[in-house]
Amino acid sequence: MIHRGLRDDRGQAFPIYAVAVAGLLFAALAFFVVGQAGVTRSNAQGAADAAALAAAREVRDNAFLGLDLLGLTSTEWAKLIDGDLLVGNGACAKADEFAALNDATAQCAVALPVVTVTVTTNGTVGKSVVPGTEGTHGKAKAKARITPRCSLRSAPAPTAPTQTPNPTPSPSPSPSSMAEGVTFVCDGKPLALDPAKPGPLTKLARALFTVRLVD
Repeated sequence: MIHRGLRDDRGQAFPIYAVAVAGLLFAALAFFVVGQAGVTRSNAQGAADAAALAAAREVRDNAFLGLDLLGLTSTEWAKLIDGDLLVGNGACAKADEFAALNDATAQCAVALPVVTVTVTTNGTVGKSVVPGTEGTHGKAKAKARITPRCSLRSAPAPTAPTQTPNPTPSPSPSPSSMAEGVTFVCDGKPLALDPAKPGPLTKLARALFTVRLVD
């Protein structure tokens, strides 16, 4: 009789163990799904960051596109290095390109000096034990700002002549003319530019502006 009772107890405990194991397996699968969702979300954020930076850099690198450097006045140079003459052409195309490289699609908004990109991954969380999560796509937003690094150094004031025995009238140069040269101060260091020989304009743009992610 005693042995029969022990066998009965073990038989009754087995369903409890089975339910407990099934519950643990379901919890493990649920945590796995959460992990998959986290990875998908992380992939979306990485794609959004890359696309936003690429779009902003496209704007920065083309800062001098279509400009006549020899014809720019000092006022126009000041506006240029403040970012007021930046044009957003090509920014969203570049965002689309980088999103595609990360297997995602992008929505882009340009409000210079900020470019905002929202990315949706093409991939989903996939099959899971949690109903309704199979078709969930990763989605994330990123903003990149184009920030000026330089200021325009003012030309020194002309010194008065010590002697003017027989002054000869001569036309004075226009104070707005910058064709002879422009000097910037970038992070405390001077940067001289000859508008007639500016060198690679993309390199110059990268010296004048920096691009970074912002909240």
